[in-house]
Amino acid sequence: MTAAAPETPPPASPRVEVTVADGIGEIRFNRPELLNALDVAMSRDFAAAVERLLADPGVQVIVLSGAGRAFIAGGDLASFQAAADKSAVAEELLGLLHPALLRLSEDARPVVASLRGAVAGGGMGVALAADLAIAAEDVKFSVAYVGVAANPDCTLSWNLVHTVGLRKAMELALLGGAVGGAEALRLGLVNRLVPADELEAQTRAIALRLAAQSGLSMGRTKALLRAAATTALPAQMEAEHAAFVRGAATADFAEAIDAFLGKRKPNFTR
Repeated sequence: MTAAAPETPPPASPRVEVTVADGIGEIRFNRPELLNALDVAMSRDFAAAVERLLADPGVQVIVLSGAGRAFIAGGDLASFQAAADKSAVAEELLGLLHPALLRLSEDARPVVASLRGAVAGGGMGVALAADLAIAAEDVKFSVAYVGVAANPDCTLSWNLVHTVGLRKAMELALLGGAVGGAEALRLGLVNRLVPADELEAQTRAIALRLAAQSGLSMGRTKALLRAAATTALPAQMEAEHAAFVRGAATADFAEAIDAFLGKRKPNFTR
């Protein structure tokens, strides 16, 4: 009897999964056994996934999600504990995450965060960096930095203040504690709250709705809204004026008018 050849082990699951279908590019954090905690390897894969989707002209909408029962439960503290130079780990981690998040915020395409379970620390920053957020009823937001003698990163200090106001941001950041789904909806941390078993379907419905719109129009709108928080009114009005005039010259604008008056759905070139 001959010995059986050892089976080839299956390839390791990627820490970040990327799929593209129907104009929707999805980036899914995929360390469910560790609640998708962010380490350098995952951050590197996330940055690569962002560049891949932004380079794809067929992607009209980007969705961020997490595998398993959490979105992202913060940073992987074990990876810091194991490092002799913790500062170097932090430098590499944020040197990957921050440019990728900035690229998403500056890109014309809308970004939708699909949230469930723990959304903590850097994961909360990633979630708030998206343009829209839909969450399962079991979602739990937590700033979670002071408890580990750290400070916010991944856009959180900026986006939290602009989302909930300075006083509430101070409370959440300095006193800690979790914010559940209903409170997250009231504070504006999420746009919609849905039953957990409907999260993926509802996220897809929103993404498909966005993908059917004019990408040029959504891009101009996203840029204007993101600039509004730090732009004086006269300058913002000038930006609106210039953007509207540019938009009026596009084929999408002409098609939208024809479709509206013709009582039919528009067919945008995007």
